[in-house]
Amino acid sequence: MTIAPEAPAYTGPIAHLSREDVEQLGRELDAIRQEVIDTRGERDAAYIHKVIKVQRSLELGSRAVLLASIFPPAFVVGTVGLSIAKILDNMEIGHNIMHGQWDWMRDPKIHSTVWEWDNASTAEGWKHSHNELHHTYTNIVGKDNDLGWGIMRVDEEQRWTPASLAQPLMNFLNMCIFEYGIAAYDLELGKMRRLKKSGRDMPEGWHEMAQNTVRKIRRQALKDYVAHPLLSMVTLSGPTTLLANLTANFVRNVWTHSVIMCGHFPEGVETFELKDIPENETRGEWYVRQMLGSANISGSKFLHIMSGNLSHQIEHHIFPDLPSNRYAEIAPKVRALFDKYGLNYHTAPMPQQVASAWHKVVRLSFPNGFLESTNVRNAPKQFGKLVKAVRGDTRTRRRILKEFEAAGAASVGKAV
Repeated sequence: MTIAPEAPAYTGPIAHLSREDVEQLGRELDAIRQEVIDTRGERDAAYIHKVIKVQRSLELGSRAVLLASIFPPAFVVGTVGLSIAKILDNMEIGHNIMHGQWDWMRDPKIHSTVWEWDNASTAEGWKHSHNELHHTYTNIVGKDNDLGWGIMRVDEEQRWTPASLAQPLMNFLNMCIFEYGIAAYDLELGKMRRLKKSGRDMPEGWHEMAQNTVRKIRRQALKDYVAHPLLSMVTLSGPTTLLANLTANFVRNVWTHSVIMCGHFPEGVETFELKDIPENETRGEWYVRQMLGSANISGSKFLHIMSGNLSHQIEHHIFPDLPSNRYAEIAPKVRALFDKYGLNYHTAPMPQQVASAWHKVVRLSFPNGFLESTNVRNAPKQFGKLVKAVRGDTRTRRRILKEFEAAGAASVGKAV
């Protein structure tokens, strides 16, 4: 999507909308938001209290069962229970409380300013990188590091480099250790390394934030990989409890990574260039960017809870501070506005969204036009040119990349 600040109209997927259309859409979304705010109350408070109670009971019960994890049935039950408890803690509880979704209750124990979660990221670091940066600059290439977590090529307009070929592997590794990847992302380690290399000073407060993150990682590791296994040594279940904790953290990492990938990375979800965003972006234009830069996951109520209701990513990005249990309720109203204004409401089952997101990761790891112009007959020649692009100098690489792009465009033209 392109929003030209001086142009009288929009281009791309909202080219059919006038500026008044966009602002009217914003007013209608504001009305939906206000309706939820006006009706927040006891049933919402009861919901979050119940989820927290279930999560804590499940974690405590699972850790108790793991005291006997030397026996396979106890190991399986305890590991599954602990995995679910960790997912609930991160997704439906921690993520949403730290968004401020429950601050209206004025509960001193369930408030964005005091909540800490079972994760390598500190609450303060995460709130800055996620709430302040990601939700402000959603899907703006170069500004929103949640879009590819700063390690991947996420848009055709981004320059391809030989390092891009490794991004499927990098994404897989990041998935396996996702909580640590997010902690590194919160600290903007790549940016800090470039600052240090150029001889510039680190931002004020960064060293303290880094120390807090290291302390948080140490506490998490001591809890999962030392304290609980030691407790289980009484029943000779120390090694199996250690394995259960490793497994639960791995499951939580893979699940969280997959849910987040589904929210912003499937094929067809819009990305944006900073130069195309109006300097004084209106609320209506901000809403449209959130709507087109997000995707939903269809599925059961259990899936919605386990995803932290980020299965309603569109609704969450439009209204990040509304209680997560209300997203399913307002989703039909939001979708009706998509239909009314001729916009694409991107939703699909989780397997389809995950596959689409991974397809995009792989597709963008290759130069533009490479996959479109490659077939069984010309594959050896195409990969030979790709090797030359990797090994060649800058001039050679640019020439080959242009050839790939032209051939890809020609192939698409023939298919049409």
